[in-house]
Amino acid sequence: MVTRVSTSGSYSAVLQNLLAAQARQAEASDQVATQKVGKDLKDYARKAEMLTAMRSVQTRLDVYAEQHMMIADKLTTQDTALNQITDAAGATRQAVLDSIAAGDAGTLMEELEAQLRNGLEGMNARYGGKYLFAGGQVDTKPVTATKLDDLVGPPLPAIASFFRNDNFQAQAKLDDSTVVTTGMLASDLGTQMLAAFQAIKAFHEGPSGPLDGKLTDAQQTFLESQLGPWETIRSDLTVLTGRNGLVQKRVDDVKDDVATRANTLAGMVGDITDADMTRAATELSAAQMSVQAAAQVFITLQNTSLLKLLQ
Repeated sequence: MVTRVSTSGSYSAVLQNLLAAQARQAEASDQVATQKVGKDLKDYARKAEMLTAMRSVQTRLDVYAEQHMMIADKLTTQDTALNQITDAAGATRQAVLDSIAAGDAGTLMEELEAQLRNGLEGMNARYGGKYLFAGGQVDTKPVTATKLDDLVGPPLPAIASFFRNDNFQAQAKLDDSTVVTTGMLASDLGTQMLAAFQAIKAFHEGPSGPLDGKLTDAQQTFLESQLGPWETIRSDLTVLTGRNGLVQKRVDDVKDDVATRANTLAGMVGDITDADMTRAATELSAAQMSVQAAAQVFITLQNTSLLKLLQ
């Protein structure tokens, strides 16, 4: 039996080989260029569902990572404000102690005025244009007092009347299972401080005042009675500052954990989507040779065809 060989059949076979080689070359070229196995989910066949789930988790982790940066920045600003308030309380106590030691209150009220301003500046601190310690009233200045005179009237105002914050304390979700309270309230930070400033200012304005020179026995006794409250105020503010620091540490820990999980997940996704570059380069080279060989056969066949001979 003689196998019949036709020109059209030979052309068809060579053309199919050429097209297949070109397809392999294009696929290998895409992998080398993109460093990925495929262009979309259908290229990953049975692993497409797993890849979709991984990318969903990856997106959620990315959102948490961005949120951690904002929370950490806010807490850092909050820490600065808390330290400023705490330092104002400590400096006030020291000024009172210095006056008692010297037996003279010549500059005491000026020092207290300065420290009140420092404390109020901390209580009215902002982050991103919003008041940190205003609760939910972030566009409303939480403390309205500006100077010692505001604290004494007449009549003697209630300390609560100087605070405009509500009771809302902001919380933040750090990951799927961790929620922390990041908000603090100006009234919690400053009520006792303003009351202590008010007591000294009222005494200064009262019949046993003013506190502006050599101390009388009554003035000495009064100032000594103020040391305890101011130490308590400073101590309580230190505790609140430390609490903010603990939240900062918690945010940092969760941030590191989320980063580790994101890196691990990225590696797992890469195992599915990333091309083996050594293999891809080898396949590209082989595909290019196949294309060249198929093209050469096509040209040779064209030159040896019956039509060519008849010409």
